[in-house]
Amino acid sequence: MKKREKYPGASSYKDRHGKRRWRYRSRGFTAELGSDYGSDEFEQRYQDAVNRQKSKSSEGAGASRTKAGTLDDLVTHFYKLHFPTIGESTRADYRSVIEPLRLKHGKKRIAHMKIRHVMAIKAEMHETPMQANKMLKRLSQMMDLAVTMDWVAANPVLGVSKYATTSEGYHSWDEGEIARFYEVHPLGSPAHICMTLMLYTGAAKVDAVKLGPANVKDGRIEYRRQKTSKNPSGVLISLPIHPALVAALAARPVTFTYLETGHNKARSRKGLGTSMRKWCDKAGLPLCSSHGLRKAICRRIAEAGGTPYEIMAVSGHVTLAMAQKYCETFGRRDMADSAFSRLTGTKAEQNLTNHPERFVNKSSNTL
Repeated sequence: MKKREKYPGASSYKDRHGKRRWRYRSRGFTAELGSDYGSDEFEQRYQDAVNRQKSKSSEGAGASRTKAGTLDDLVTHFYKLHFPTIGESTRADYRSVIEPLRLKHGKKRIAHMKIRHVMAIKAEMHETPMQANKMLKRLSQMMDLAVTMDWVAANPVLGVSKYATTSEGYHSWDEGEIARFYEVHPLGSPAHICMTLMLYTGAAKVDAVKLGPANVKDGRIEYRRQKTSKNPSGVLISLPIHPALVAALAARPVTFTYLETGHNKARSRKGLGTSMRKWCDKAGLPLCSSHGLRKAICRRIAEAGGTPYEIMAVSGHVTLAMAQKYCETFGRRDMADSAFSRLTGTKAEQNLTNHPERFVNKSSNTL
């Protein structure tokens, strides 16, 4: 039963040799998924089937073989080497970018790829610049692997610039939006505890739905992000429980997880996202989302003068670049205020009136 929930629409059967195989069926569409349940190949076939496409690798043993040195071959190597280090949700994000590229150019040889070819692929996606930039990032990762394996001498993607975009990603909640949400959703409601839990832990949806009393140790909430749990550099997040969160948890007793449904069942990541969308719309906050709460706690730390390392300790980021971005984006106003406070009513400002001698007007007229 659990396996079917993980892959909705997939069911098993035994072939004429008695071997168990899996098949996807949905609204008249059928696709074979193979016999290696849960493998990378199985997940690839399942993703193709969900998109109502029959994966070539599911059409038979002979069809599943890839030619050495092709993009198909490189993708296979990339999945095997890189996917064990990332979480399941991140894998799905990678596949959403890589598989369309593979479907269109999979049979082409990597050794023949030049900068002009990468530019042509980028140009085909000009209507979706952010998606094009994601494609360039994933393709560059794969080409770095090709360089490591001596398939090519250099990475041609490095010579192609990304599209300039004005989007800063998910909207970060401001204090007015947070206050408005709490006005509409009072203490004790599912929306209130969801908001408070994510706002004061910085947990992503996939992690927030798993948090519960079992994560509380010595008065702190501790967990490992699913996104980095398989990464050797993934760190344990240990946070003090904010008084607002203490009040929210006390107002809504739970059995297993803090965000469980009214029937004491775990809430799914997608279910949480759908619920948050409804709750935000009810509060008249169309720009706000659950991921924006993760950015909001980082913003608060930055505006309070927190360092990038303090942000990383809360958010679980494993690289300094993203945490530094929060400080640069949200800490500027306070830094400007601090800078001007140094100029106002200080000896430094008074010294500015003592102009260098060359700027003093000298007159030959005597009194």
